[in-house]
Amino acid sequence: MASKKHSRFIDWVNGDTAEKVHEYKFIQKTVPPHSEQAHDEVISTRKARLFNISYEISAVLVCVILVAVLLFTVFNLPLFGSAGNPASNEVAERYLEKGLEETGAVNAVAGMILDYRAFDTFGESSVLFIAVGCVMILLMRDKNNISATEDSLEENERLIEIETNDPILQKIVLLIVPCIFLFGIYVILNGHLSPGGGFSGGAIMGAGLILFAVSFGIDAMQSFFSIKTFKAITTTALMCYATLKAYSFFMGANGLETGIPLGTPGAILSSGLILVLDICVGLIVACTMYGFYSLFARGDI
Repeated sequence: MASKKHSRFIDWVNGDTAEKVHEYKFIQKTVPPHSEQAHDEVISTRKARLFNISYEISAVLVCVILVAVLLFTVFNLPLFGSAGNPASNEVAERYLEKGLEETGAVNAVAGMILDYRAFDTFGESSVLFIAVGCVMILLMRDKNNISATEDSLEENERLIEIETNDPILQKIVLLIVPCIFLFGIYVILNGHLSPGGGFSGGAIMGAGLILFAVSFGIDAMQSFFSIKTFKAITTTALMCYATLKAYSFFMGANGLETGIPLGTPGAILSSGLILVLDICVGLIVACTMYGFYSLFARGDI
């Protein structure tokens, strides 16, 4: 009984209607019990059951192992407030005492995450890129996973969206969105001078993109921000970040001069590569935020 409910649930997830399922079961019953086709179907059913059982067991084992590793790591962390904690040793003192001299960034946090620990930030940016890529694989609409009925429903939704546009809302958004983008750019460009940076500025710009898409529709957004634009911006930003920091770390690890001036602390063109890296991170975050919204709302960018 449980297997029948499971198969019905799988059919429902795959989009099979009740008529199709009934028709499939009817055809199955008409197959002679001792025919070669019936024998092959029994074997395939057994293989499917074995695969499902092994898959569920493997999933449980992976989860148990992951939880065990995380718990082991947590229990072996140093006690909070201990003198031997990384937060109390010479690393933190180095960030605060030598950060301005070595990175040129007035904002010590920006100097830490985009210079001393720049590869950690690159990993975080890569996680965002991979996450939106996975959502794109699962939710992206194309001719292989969209039926004619769903396509027509989507077209009707687009027509309704166009006909129900609110002119007052659109006029206000046209006034607000440029201010949001200007503030987001300001936060990104001043990340090495004051609180802010690529993550916070990118989130502000991403919110501006979402607000424009909600007010004017996905079609209006696609007129200047399409899937090609999304791919070009995110890929270029990630590659630029990786190339610049790989060069910087390679030269520094070998005791060579990078040739990148730190500039005057407090000036907008200062802190070496931190300003450029902030811009790259901001672009990735902004595109990721809008990508999530667009994919979950319409299955397209």
